[in-house]
Amino acid sequence: MIARVRRRVQGGASANMEKDMAWLLLVIAGLLEVGWAIGLKYTEGFTRLWPTVFTAIAMVLSLALLGIAMKSLPVGTAYAVWVGVGAVGTVILGIVLFAEPADAARLVSVGLIVAGIVGLKLSSA
Repeated sequence: MIARVRRRVQGGASANMEKDMAWLLLVIAGLLEVGWAIGLKYTEGFTRLWPTVFTAIAMVLSLALLGIAMKSLPVGTAYAVWVGVGAVGTVILGIVLFAEPADAARLVSVGLIVAGIVGLKLSSA
């Protein structure tokens, strides 16, 4: 009886670690999405070699990590979080790197995206 309970507890811990790893990979995939979205600006229409190479690498890695995360997470949640992290990061870097506007409406909208990401994480337990 104790051995059976121990196996269940250990199996649950393993499943939680797998989900935690999937979330970590998903966030990294989202950050790589930010990298390739910003990288697109620096490629100047894919006319500059090294920015194009780095952008393509970030694209491939981002999609690969998203695919791995989707093994353990629901597809809708994983995709929405991936896009959300990418969108928020890209807006923030656009403000910082390219002097894009940082008016209240944009910042509130970004805050709503962050709230959605947090909500999806909290509801995925």
